[in-house]
Amino acid sequence: MKNPSTALLLTFLFFTICTSAPAQQIAFTWDDLPAHSALPQGETRIEIGHKLITAMKDAKMPPVYGFVNGIAIEREPASAPMLKDWRDAGFFLGNHTWSHMNLNTSSPADWEADLLKNEPVLQKYAANTDWHWLRYPFLAEGNTPEKRADTRKFLATHGYRIAAVTMSFGDYMWNEPYARCVAKNDTTSIAQLESSYLEAASTDADFRRAMSKALYGHDIPYVLLMHVGAFDARMLPLLLKLYRDKGFTFVTLQDAENDPFYASAIDPSLPDQPDNLESAIQARGLPLPPRPKPSLDVNALCR
Repeated sequence: MKNPSTALLLTFLFFTICTSAPAQQIAFTWDDLPAHSALPQGETRIEIGHKLITAMKDAKMPPVYGFVNGIAIEREPASAPMLKDWRDAGFFLGNHTWSHMNLNTSSPADWEADLLKNEPVLQKYAANTDWHWLRYPFLAEGNTPEKRADTRKFLATHGYRIAAVTMSFGDYMWNEPYARCVAKNDTTSIAQLESSYLEAASTDADFRRAMSKALYGHDIPYVLLMHVGAFDARMLPLLLKLYRDKGFTFVTLQDAENDPFYASAIDPSLPDQPDNLESAIQARGLPLPPRPKPSLDVNALCR
């Protein structure tokens, strides 16, 4: 018979190990507010926003960040109330530049001016909140060391933190095909879009976790890139269930980026370090895990 004190010690050690192990965490972030991609027949940007907000509220998610392109309001004035709804729900807004300008194909001066042009929109809709978070359009951080350094210095001077991305399954690719399929009332193709979307999210999560474990032996908190598209709104309840079924919990962007991996994103005045897992793997000279291959060419549907 085991010594009761030994059994108690083993139980305590098991509990301590289990509870201290890093949990699988995701911070959801949303790009292209208030208007992303094609708008299906019979929907509005406001309705898409309501679907996203409702799904996240129903799932009791912590407050998320949405990154704004002010030019969308200029192009689609009717989309503007989506930003107010987002804030009224207790969610936050950040800067995605005015025109979604690609830093890799622009001069730092032009790109920085585009970012500053977006600030009045954020001051209007997100006053008295922490809106000094940047999501680089196209995740383009500068195609030369000099451009990256110049831009990081600018961001640090203006009090910005970078919303890095460590998980993304290319959700934006499903939104235009979905609008086409809605127009054709092609329910068979929409079902294909649904299954392939969830499959892509699942296999991508496994891919990101494999990179994190190769680097650190455990999961870092992941920052997930999403877009405020109509198909994303349709699929969000199922997507949240998928992640929960895979063992993930949801955290804020701030909590995720408290992890040391994101130190140079939180403070752009620090030396530039990889802020995505692929770059970190390459910097360490480690082999990249097999990248998931799509099972369906979504762009071929409903043509």
